[in-house]
Amino acid sequence: MAAAVQPSAESRSALATLCQIYWHPVYAFIRRNGSDRDQAQDLTQAFFAVLLEKNYLGDAKQERGRFRSFLLTAVKHFLSNQRDRAQAQKRGGGQADLSLDLPINPREAEAWYSPVAVDDVTPERIFELRWAHSLLEQVMAKLRLEFANAGKAEHFDRLSDYLLGDSKGIPYDELSAEMGVTAGALRTQVHRMRRKYRDLLRGEIAQTVSTPAEIDDEIRFLLTTLSG
Repeated sequence: MAAAVQPSAESRSALATLCQIYWHPVYAFIRRNGSDRDQAQDLTQAFFAVLLEKNYLGDAKQERGRFRSFLLTAVKHFLSNQRDRAQAQKRGGGQADLSLDLPINPREAEAWYSPVAVDDVTPERIFELRWAHSLLEQVMAKLRLEFANAGKAEHFDRLSDYLLGDSKGIPYDELSAEMGVTAGALRTQVHRMRRKYRDLLRGEIAQTVSTPAEIDDEIRFLLTTLSG
């Protein structure tokens, strides 16, 4: 991965992308470990800064295994180190300084976190749940971008609910009439969209594992996490 090199403009850009995708699961894990909202935001920012400054992403590239597991282990070590430093107990104290211009809304992270943070949910479980959601959100964003680039953003919005099931109970015949196509043509379009979605999902997961053989295992983990 491009982020797994010595610090440079390119690696900082790659880190920013990783931070954007996986900021929420890291935040959720830190939040569940006892930090309040503001502390969790600061620590999450500092964690990704350390990944770049210490070139830990280089370790992720060199070692076999899933990036999901690497990231969870890394954030555990980070929190352990932070607890050993008294200055890290103050908001902003001892934090690495890295400016990341990211379209991340901390309120959205907290809005997702609060309903799932029930008594019997572990930090690891919350991390896995948010990891799964973040990955699927990234896949959906890429798929929508492809449609938007083809001038079919509205088309995507009408069909996207069919990816995982019927669109709010709207029959194909009814929606096809609204869109001015036959029901058969609509089903074909949905089939192609689902196939493209699966391809993008496999491609996204492929970037987080060491070998192609691990992709199916990670997909199974993803489905188990979401259904558990």
